[in-house]
Amino acid sequence: MCTLLIAYRLHPDYPLIIAANRDEFHARPTAPSRFWETHSDILAGQDLQGGGTWMGVSKAGRIGALTNIREPHLMRDDAKSRGDLVINWLNAESDTASDIAKNNVANRDITNYA
Repeated sequence: MCTLLIAYRLHPDYPLIIAANRDEFHARPTAPSRFWETHSDILAGQDLQGGGTWMGVSKAGRIGALTNIREPHLMRDDAKSRGDLVINWLNAESDTASDIAKNNVANRDITNYA
């Protein structure tokens, strides 16, 4: 099971702590966290198969993360990677998460693991 931990103002030296694990599909190739050549404002690990990420931050101060999905009947070979959701959020020019969510819901083809 993927786990995402967010601790806000619980440590005197670190006002925000975020930790996550990525525990599905261990054989799926990934790259470690780094600033991307294609998105130089994003610091994140990368799913080398789907092209997205499971967690990242942007120089603009955005944080995005996702956990796994346990509905294999929803997976399609032709779907976009769910990791694109995080990249879209980190790159978004809109100031509201609801605008991004509406766009992603309108394009319901994001059901693959990332």
